[in-house]
Amino acid sequence: MDGSGGPARSGRLSVMTIDPFRLAEATVGAGIALGSATLPVAWHALSPGLAGVLAAVWIMLTSGVYALHAVTFDCFRFTGQHRRGKISFTRSEE
Repeated sequence: MDGSGGPARSGRLSVMTIDPFRLAEATVGAGIALGSATLPVAWHALSPGLAGVLAAVWIMLTSGVYALHAVTFDCFRFTGQHRRGKISFTRSEE
């Protein structure tokens, strides 16, 4: 739908590529969140098994943050809202 009640102009799907800047932002954000929450507690008990678990959690956090950003900002790009300047973060009409 293009907002007019009719079908969207183009029925083609576009390919989503990996954005290196978005991936770097997600990686750093996940690293900061995981490091600040777990390393002070787990530093004395750090073993190869625990390091593997922390690495797996870091990868899951990175992919989750990346996917969230991709869905949000690609939605704006696909719908053309950034060109129209009608992005409302609060849904208020003010």
